[in-house]
Amino acid sequence: MTTPTLEERGFPPAAPGRPLPPFTAGHERFRAELRNYVENELRPRAAEYERERWFPSELFAELGDRGLLGLKYPRELGGGGGDHLDDAVLCEELARCGSGGLAAAIGAHTGIATPPIWRFGTPDQHERFLVPAIRGEKIAALGITEPGAGSDVAGIRTTAQRVDGGWRVNGSKTFITNGVRAGFVVTAVKTTREGGHHGLSFLIIERGSEGFSVSRKLEKLGWHASDTAELAFDDVFVPDENLLGDENRGFYLIMANFQWERLLMALGAVGGMQAALERALALAPARPREAFRHAVAEMALTLESGRAVTLHALRRFHAGEDAVREVTMAKLATQRGCYEVAETALRLCAERGLHSRPGEPAADALAELDRAARDARLGPIGGGTDEIMKEILGRQLGP
Repeated sequence: MTTPTLEERGFPPAAPGRPLPPFTAGHERFRAELRNYVENELRPRAAEYERERWFPSELFAELGDRGLLGLKYPRELGGGGGDHLDDAVLCEELARCGSGGLAAAIGAHTGIATPPIWRFGTPDQHERFLVPAIRGEKIAALGITEPGAGSDVAGIRTTAQRVDGGWRVNGSKTFITNGVRAGFVVTAVKTTREGGHHGLSFLIIERGSEGFSVSRKLEKLGWHASDTAELAFDDVFVPDENLLGDENRGFYLIMANFQWERLLMALGAVGGMQAALERALALAPARPREAFRHAVAEMALTLESGRAVTLHALRRFHAGEDAVREVTMAKLATQRGCYEVAETALRLCAERGLHSRPGEPAADALAELDRAARDARLGPIGGGTDEIMKEILGRQLGP
């Protein structure tokens, strides 16, 4: 279902659009190609993936064949030789796929699990883990969150004790995206008795290692297509060559990617708000009442406000500037906004969708908006809660 054009609505045609900085005409060509793929290949499968609570792992290989899993990585490693802006386009457009769980699984692989290997890994680790991850042959997960340690990474309790040739790891992780199917998990562990900021390290723990198991696949309010796991490590041996970065410097590795993770969440929320607004407009009554028009106006305002602050943060981040304040604002504003827009779109379209039969466009759009509203509930929690975002922002502002 497509949104009616201005001409179809009786308005004069709009002036030709120009890329919004920092994107270029090349990025917009890539966006158009990617949107076509997402709308015609991924979105039609979304309802099935949500019902099954799973999507085929072969989809990673499909994305790898299209060059979408390594856009910002060097060509010599099989990547696209691009930069963060290419990944930004990917994140925005994946939000249109109709399944937050699918978008999250791909985003976890490309946006939070493989970047530390690229930035801190050895040439050997690049060949063993990053290259097959770019091809979609090995699926990656990031293991930080534990039952008693989420946003407070200094509270991590999973331990790694030095032994001959490596470490013995004991502990658990929870809410790990891609945890059920991951070929390897980039795992935060305590490598000193105290742990904390000066005693964390990262180990790449491989699927099939003796003592490494998936305790359970977690059921969630949203993100149904994403396999979210609880992991257990029972005296797992990890060899020396799987230490990522420097021993006891893992906290800095975590912090190195936090800003990009939060920017990705903001970009995904902008893409989600855009999709929800379009779905609502496509289901608009022939003669919408004033309340409908006003609600749509509020949705558009929330979307464009979120887009403006997110692109401002992206520009600063891409320029290599200190963008903590701007990224924090973007993450805080867009996660709230995404839920509000999805909920409003769902409410506006509910009456038309409820009077449609399953399989009809209105019913399908309503189901998609329902998923979008559920999936958006994670935004104010993941990547740092709203409370933490406000604390960071408050400190940045100086009181």
